[in-house]
Amino acid sequence: MTVKLDSSVQYLKGVGEQRAKLFGKLGITTVKDLLQHYPRGYIDLSAPCEISSAPNEEICAVRGVVIKKSQEIRLKGGRKMYKVLAADDTGVLELIFFNTKYTVDALDYDTPYLFYGRVQGNLLRKQMSAPAVYPADGDQPFISVYPLTAGLSNKVLSNIIRQALQQVDGQLPELLPDKIRALYQLEEISQALKNIHHPVSMQEMERARRRFMFEELFCLAVGVSLLKKRNLTKQGYPMKPQEMSAFYEALPFILTGAQQKAIDEILSDMQKNVPANRLVQGDVGSGKTMVAMAAAYFAYLNGAQSALMAPTEILARQHYQGLSALADKLGMKTDLLVGSMTAAQKRKAKEKLLCGETDLCIGTHALLSEGVDFQNLQLVITDEQHRFGVAQRTALQEKGKQPHTLVMSATPIPRTLALMIYGELDISIIDELPPNRQPVRTYRIGSDKRKRAFGFIRDHLDQGLQAFIVCPLVEQGEEDTGLQAATEYMLDISTQFFSGYTVGLLHGKMKAADKEKVMGDFSSGLIQLLISTTVVEVGVDVPNAVIMMVENAERFGLSQLHQLRGRVGRGCVQSHCILLTDSKNPDTLQRVDMMCKSNNGFEIAEYDLKTRGPGNFLGHEQHGLPHLKIADLTTDVTLVADAQQAANEVLEKDPDLSSPSHQALRETIIGLLNKVGERPN
Repeated sequence: MTVKLDSSVQYLKGVGEQRAKLFGKLGITTVKDLLQHYPRGYIDLSAPCEISSAPNEEICAVRGVVIKKSQEIRLKGGRKMYKVLAADDTGVLELIFFNTKYTVDALDYDTPYLFYGRVQGNLLRKQMSAPAVYPADGDQPFISVYPLTAGLSNKVLSNIIRQALQQVDGQLPELLPDKIRALYQLEEISQALKNIHHPVSMQEMERARRRFMFEELFCLAVGVSLLKKRNLTKQGYPMKPQEMSAFYEALPFILTGAQQKAIDEILSDMQKNVPANRLVQGDVGSGKTMVAMAAAYFAYLNGAQSALMAPTEILARQHYQGLSALADKLGMKTDLLVGSMTAAQKRKAKEKLLCGETDLCIGTHALLSEGVDFQNLQLVITDEQHRFGVAQRTALQEKGKQPHTLVMSATPIPRTLALMIYGELDISIIDELPPNRQPVRTYRIGSDKRKRAFGFIRDHLDQGLQAFIVCPLVEQGEEDTGLQAATEYMLDISTQFFSGYTVGLLHGKMKAADKEKVMGDFSSGLIQLLISTTVVEVGVDVPNAVIMMVENAERFGLSQLHQLRGRVGRGCVQSHCILLTDSKNPDTLQRVDMMCKSNNGFEIAEYDLKTRGPGNFLGHEQHGLPHLKIADLTTDVTLVADAQQAANEVLEKDPDLSSPSHQALRETIIGLLNKVGERPN
């Protein structure tokens, strides 16, 4: 059969029904998906080292011939080890293989090979453990390394991609207009695909990567612009001006100038004919919730209902407890709707919503459930929006008639990025903290000071206060090992250093309900010390927690560390953040020291953006960045600006992408919007 871009991968030679299931685990179902499964890196075999000059503790390719193979060596746990000696004119390299007898048997004596791995040892004997082996006379100077899943090897995947490229050559639609490609010196798509999957030189690979990064950012910019245009064509229900003095008088504190400015912008939006669609971005503890409450009160004065959706029950209950007293003063009726409520409690909450008795309903995704109907929902507020898919936010909006939308995020993102990411939203930034907030004192220490830090924590626990310790997993992909290490860490420090204290463990593999219980016990004070392998829930407010200690702090981005630090410093007691690292890398230490110098999330985000390598700017779990296959919004800053400019130029001449030359681009954008739950025009 003729293979097309939208054909299932199972029809490619060497795939079949069973292997197609493995591809499915990687998000690959069609041939097009396969071709867009870009390499995560490359093995450079173009300039192999001589054995004597191979740099110690670095990964490289070394050329040598096999001169000796050892007998099988049995290790504990049933593992088997094999030693092979390879040599060249300059020296000898010892190769260590584990449980791969077939690899060792396949090595021929006096035949040159390229061995790729980390070189260790000294001048007398160099060693490489578990190297990849390639023929020295191969025709591939660069080996693409792909994201994989169990049962699918890199070699098999690479060969299937090579086959697919040959079969669909000429079918690939060009999304970038000729003028744009010429202006930004971008390769055409067929050549770029060949060069990114099977490059002959580093220059070819870089050109291809740049082309696909640009394409991805360009499509994102076009999609975001079309969303904003669509929002501006909606017919909203403008609210009338109201006297807000009762709200301000009911507050036990004076709002900051930044909070007041955000409120003014939101209330102005809500009085327009177009539904408000605004992002309120504020640093940790900047008071976004009070800004949202002001909008809910304004809606109440206009006879409308509001809904506030939080990502977890803990956060929803926290909002409910924190806002109910203020709402009572203002004459507003609040209610809670979360998954753990009894059927009777949920039924009563739904009845009150439908008859209009509830003015502000605070809940989780339970608000999206069938049967949850509002009498007059005109304001939708989502807290920590990056935790929800656009489809969920849209589902809540559809419970009203073109309601106003307010999105709150505590993830500091520089404005240039925010405009690209949230381009369909107007943006308010709260960059000012309440005057009574004490800055968290932050310190960097080495493991030699760990015991002293534990003593510092004990002193605070003895005062009835609480603390966090975060110890990240060893590496991505080692969840089981990391979890075991964290569990052993908890048992170890519990018995050695925190005997007599209540210690809890929070990790990523726990069920949502179990996580909620642990965090609930910590919030209520039942747990004094919480050890976590994961980033502690953003937004969780435990004023009694005053110490955040982070093991291996170098494994987090600065913005992640800032979010972690934001879990403390919420009460009136001086709080502390202890960052433990044994890194000797000057750049790493300089970055960690930035945390010790600044408590400003936006300042830290800008620094993180400028200094951190590709990927991970805000970590994989906590940011609101769209999932991109190859581009990185945080490091490809110039490319982001160029792609935005190119998108503006295209849409200025063809606002609806109705030109035949833009058909492929339009279809791609529609596909992107469908993926996130938006309905394109």
